[in-house]
Amino acid sequence: MKPKKSLGQNFLKDENILFDIAEEGKINNEDIVIEIGPGTGNLTKEILNRNPKKLIVIEKDKQLSDIIEKKFGKNLHVINKDFLNCYKDISFENPVKVFGNLPYNISTKILISLIKINNISQVFKKFIFVFQKEVADRIIAEKDDHNYGRLSILSSWKLEKKKIFDISPKKFYPIPKVWSSLVVLKPKLKCEKINKTKNLEHITNIFFNQRRKMIKKPMKQLFINYEKIGKELKLDLNLRPQNLSVEKYLEICQLYEELS
Repeated sequence: MKPKKSLGQNFLKDENILFDIAEEGKINNEDIVIEIGPGTGNLTKEILNRNPKKLIVIEKDKQLSDIIEKKFGKNLHVINKDFLNCYKDISFENPVKVFGNLPYNISTKILISLIKINNISQVFKKFIFVFQKEVADRIIAEKDDHNYGRLSILSSWKLEKKKIFDISPKKFYPIPKVWSSLVVLKPKLKCEKINKTKNLEHITNIFFNQRRKMIKKPMKQLFINYEKIGKELKLDLNLRPQNLSVEKYLEICQLYEELS
C-alpha cells in the first residue's frame, strides 16, 4: 500500500509509541471508540487489544477501508467517508473516545470543527490526537508564549489540553519532514457561553493578524467606544495580543455579542 500524498498519509509504525498512544485512552469494555484515519490499522490493533465495547473507524480512502475491513472483520465497523462530512451524524447514548493520527493538512480544520459542536461534552469524552508538533505547540500554548494565538484560545475555551510527548519523523512511513506530538484533549463539562463560535474566531483573527501591535488597534476595529470598553474590561491597551488571557478574550467576545 503506497501512502497517498494528496491525503496527507503518514503511517505511524513504531510499536512502542502505538502502545503508549492506546494506553492514553484508558479504554475499558464499556467504551465506544472512534478512530479517524486508521491507515493500515497499526493503532487499530492496539485499540482492539483493549477490548472496547465498540470500535468505529472512519477512513476516507476506499482502498484503506477495504484493507481494514479484511484485516479485522467483524471486530469493528468501518465508515468509508471523510470525517468532516460525517461526524455530525454521530449519536450515542454515552460520550465516545476518539483517536486519530491526523493528516497535517486538515488537522486544524478537524479540531475547530469539533470545538464548534454546542454540546461537545455530551458527544465526546476524550480526544487522543497526533498533530504536527508546530500545531500541537500552538494548541497547548498559554498567554505570553510566542506560540499563543487563535488556536490556543479556541481550544482552551472548550477543552482541557495536555501534550504527552513528541514523536520523531523516523517513527512514520513515509518519513515526514517535521516532528509530531501526541496531545490529549478533554471537553470541559462547563465553559463560558459564546453565542456563535464564529464571533470568537473573528475577534481572535483581528487581534492576532497584527500580533506585534498593541491591542488598541484591534479594539478600535471592534468597538466604537473602544477606550471606554477597554476601561470596563480593565484592559491595558498598550499590551500585545499574546499578553491577554483566554478569559479576557472570552469577555471581549461576550461584550462584542452583547453590543452587536
